[in-house]
Amino acid sequence: MRSLGRARLEIAGAAILFSTGGAVIKATTFSGWQLAGLRSLVAAVVVLLLLPAARRGWSWRTLLVAVAYAACLILYVTANKLTTAANTIFLQSTGPIYILLLAPWLLKERISREDLGVLAVMVVGLLCFFVGADRPLRSAPDPSTGNILAALAGLMWAFVVMGLRWLGRASGPEVADPGMSAVALGNLLAALVALPMGGHLGATTATDWAAVAFLGVVQIGIAYLLMSRAVRVLPAFEASVLLLLEPALNPFWAWLVQGEVPGSWALLGGGLILGASVAKSWWDSRVPMAA
Repeated sequence: MRSLGRARLEIAGAAILFSTGGAVIKATTFSGWQLAGLRSLVAAVVVLLLLPAARRGWSWRTLLVAVAYAACLILYVTANKLTTAANTIFLQSTGPIYILLLAPWLLKERISREDLGVLAVMVVGLLCFFVGADRPLRSAPDPSTGNILAALAGLMWAFVVMGLRWLGRASGPEVADPGMSAVALGNLLAALVALPMGGHLGATTATDWAAVAFLGVVQIGIAYLLMSRAVRVLPAFEASVLLLLEPALNPFWAWLVQGEVPGSWALLGGGLILGASVAKSWWDSRVPMAA
C-alpha cells in the first residue's frame, strides 16, 4: 500500500505538471491545430506504454468518452493560443456547472440545495469572463474567440467526467483505472482529427519540438501516471483539492514565461470558480460521514 504522504506528493506533482500546459503551448510557433495533434500523438504513445490499464477495457463506452476527451484536448490547446492561460484554465474549470445541470438526466444523480448554491457562484464566475473586452496580447491575440473555445472545453470536460463515472459503474469496482483507456483513445482521436486540420508544418525550431515532447511525455503522460497511482490511496476530497494546484499555478507559469497578466474580471471569475469547487468538494466529502 502506498503511503498517504507519497500519494499526496504524486497528486501534487501531477497537478504541477498539468499546470505547465498553458505556458508551454504559447512558447511554440505551431498553430493550435498542429500542436493539439502532435501533443496528443506523443501523449497517446506514452500513456499506452506507461499505463497498462490504458491498454485494457476498450469498448463502445470507451469510444464515447474518448470523443468528448479528444474535443476537450483540441479546444484547450486552440483556446490557449488565442486567449490568456488564466482564462483558458479557469473557463475549462467551469465543468461542474454543466455536470450539475446534466447529471440528473444523464447519471440520475440528484441536485441538492447546496449544489444549487455552488452552481450560482460558478455561473457568476463564468459571466465575469465575458464582462467588457480583454485587451489583445502578443500571447493572447484573440481573447474573445479564445474565451468561447475555453468555455466549450469546460463543457466537454464535464462530459468526460460524467463519462468516467459511467465507465466506472459499467466496469465495476474490480477494474482499476477504467478511464485510462478513454484517455489513451481520446489522445489518439485528437491526433487523427487535429493533424490533418493543421496542414503543412512549415519551418519549425528545436524549441517547438522540445515543447511537443514535454507536453506529450511529461505534461500528459507522466502526470496521468502520477495521478493514477495517487487516487487509489487518497480520499476524493483531498485529491480534488490538491488538483486545484493546476488552475492556480497555470496563470503563474504564463506570467513567468510570457509576462502574461490576466485581467481583473478574469481573476475575480477564476477565484469564484475555484472557491466554489473547493466548497463543493468539501461538502461532498462530509455527506457519507453524516449519513
